[in-house]
Amino acid sequence: MMKPHPRNILLLATIVGFMISCSSNKEKNQETGKPAVKDGKETVATISPERGILSSSLQIPGELVAFQQVDIYAKVNSFVKKLYADVGSEVKKGQLLATMEAPEINAQLSGAESRLKSLEALYIASKASYERLAETSKTPGTISPNDLDIADAKQKSDYAQLLAAKAAYKEITDNRNYLEIRAPFTGVISARNVSAGAYVGPSGKGSESPLFILQEQEHLRLAVAVPEAYTSYLTSKSKVEFSVRSLPNEKFTAAISRRAGALDNRYRAERVEMDVTNKDKRLLPGMVAEIHLSLPGRDSALIVPKTAVVNSSEKVFVIKVADGKAKWVTVKKGREVNDKVEIYGDLSPKDILLKTASEEIREDSPLNL
Repeated sequence: MMKPHPRNILLLATIVGFMISCSSNKEKNQETGKPAVKDGKETVATISPERGILSSSLQIPGELVAFQQVDIYAKVNSFVKKLYADVGSEVKKGQLLATMEAPEINAQLSGAESRLKSLEALYIASKASYERLAETSKTPGTISPNDLDIADAKQKSDYAQLLAAKAAYKEITDNRNYLEIRAPFTGVISARNVSAGAYVGPSGKGSESPLFILQEQEHLRLAVAVPEAYTSYLTSKSKVEFSVRSLPNEKFTAAISRRAGALDNRYRAERVEMDVTNKDKRLLPGMVAEIHLSLPGRDSALIVPKTAVVNSSEKVFVIKVADGKAKWVTVKKGREVNDKVEIYGDLSPKDILLKTASEEIREDSPLNL
């Protein structure tokens, strides 16, 4: 058997070493992820913007509040005589909640009634006197015109005083009616701050806390502050999905019912309310809700990868390829969903943009595509 020539062995070893070296260099390039090279220069990846609509969603906290809530106070200074409702009581509109007592009001009412009857008697007498004089004066020379005028003025004065007495009597009667506290609407008593015998009033001692707090709980409001950046995507038909911590496995839905139409000066957000039906009263006023708000796109926009947009200290821009050179194009960003972003500017779907842009690629610099 012939032995291989030493020169052939050396040539074979050289070829194998060269192949191993190429394979090693290729693996290094793949590991480092460096851009491809063409004619000794790095090439850049390009894309064309696509026209479409991005639909996003917003997760924000909201609060469930009673559709109606009122703090019920005493209208007049009085003592609590009897309570007919307590915490948790379901009451109907006009239902009696408490009765009060104020002895001085009864005394005032008796005095006003006596004065009213007295002035009624005076007015009846002065009116009758004037009518007799008026009838007698029809006979010439019997009654002087001056006496008739005096009688007429007397009856008018008595009538004015009678009207004043009636008004005073009505005022005291109304105050006495305030001694009965009634529910202004159907709801649930959520707080009671007094007991029988307590002194209460519209001001001063006894007015620090309301007698009752009444809430309408079968109908709730879901209130949420939507940041300024998202208000333009809301419509009157927008629906939200929400959940609460006490019922983590349940989802509730509601539609937008009211919008403030203005931004809060502190948080730069618009208050938005949704009506929530709560017949079973599983949801309670004061609960914090986690709201999932869908924000569908309204108009078509150009969509590019986030890497194609540069946020510099000077402006926001993309890099357009024009005649083989870089051209900075100022844009405004819209919504961002995953790795996509809406852009608005002097662009069209036919334009070619750099997929990965940066400030290092200067204006009018040549590009190796």
